[in-house]
Amino acid sequence: MLGYVLDEIFTHHRAPSGHPERPARVEAVRDALLAAHVAQRGTQVAIRTATDEELARVHSGAYLTELERLVPGKSGWLDPDTYYSPETWNAARAAAGSACELATRVLSGQLAQGIAVVRPPGHHATRDTAMGFCLLNNVAAAAAAARAAGAARVAIVDWDVHHGNGTQDIFWNDPNVLYISVHQFPYYPGTGAASEIGGPAALGATMNVGLPAGSRDSDYCAVFDHVFVPKLEAWKPDLILISAGFDAYEHDPLAGMRVTHAGFAQLAARLRSVAERVCAGRLVAVLEGGYDLDGLGGGMTATLNTLVAPSLPVIVPVAIPPEPSLARAAIEGTLAAHRGLT
Repeated sequence: MLGYVLDEIFTHHRAPSGHPERPARVEAVRDALLAAHVAQRGTQVAIRTATDEELARVHSGAYLTELERLVPGKSGWLDPDTYYSPETWNAARAAAGSACELATRVLSGQLAQGIAVVRPPGHHATRDTAMGFCLLNNVAAAAAAARAAGAARVAIVDWDVHHGNGTQDIFWNDPNVLYISVHQFPYYPGTGAASEIGGPAALGATMNVGLPAGSRDSDYCAVFDHVFVPKLEAWKPDLILISAGFDAYEHDPLAGMRVTHAGFAQLAARLRSVAERVCAGRLVAVLEGGYDLDGLGGGMTATLNTLVAPSLPVIVPVAIPPEPSLARAAIEGTLAAHRGLT
């Protein structure tokens, strides 16, 4: 059974006028999932607040103390992109806690898979810095919660159009959490080069493929077929988490990729397939970015449909793009950077 998180609390993080990270984002996903009959296809999981212990696993005490001092009940800015409103702290702690809840329930077998429709997003939040619309790193907290609950290894697959520098930072030197990202490169936040492969104790546990603007479904599928799926099969995680941003969508206003709803379905199918082979299908998608409402609603619905389909959707393998191709160069660069690493 799929578990899902949908709650009005995530609309209470109120955006300043004109800000792209706005309550309508989760409303669009909620409406799309309800139209896709998510209530008949899964079970709703009640939100919960992240505990201090869960947050302390991935954020420094000084950073959490500063957020507690600045954010609750107030409005302001943590950096030029990242705002907070009077209910932001409640929403942020609920987003992190609910991601942890889904991850641990899926790990234990209470649920087969999970979808967390939460905001504010999280993958840019480092151990001690808010940035890129993110305050708390939801998927990192979920990965750490799964490890604390007994998972020997956890993998995070980040398909948001922006590199998840925060998640990479948190697990940079952790050999038990695999972080792999496909993203537009070069682009905000400027990290995510193929040469970023992990710290001294975790070489090979960070993997980045930076694709050029204009990359399409076939380019993303080639990354998964030739880089990510083999890595996941070798890694054999107990749980796979998806940083599920939908800003690689072809009409997203903040990026330059050309992924379609069908493309997101194909990415989800590849992850479902490898999850069924290596970790009993345990897979949780946590919402990150995405600023076109149709892209958000359609992308998450495509993910839902793929996860709960009675049988695995057909996967057509995609060849590495031919020369000359910047996408081919990106794939080959990542493979070269990881050659000889476990």
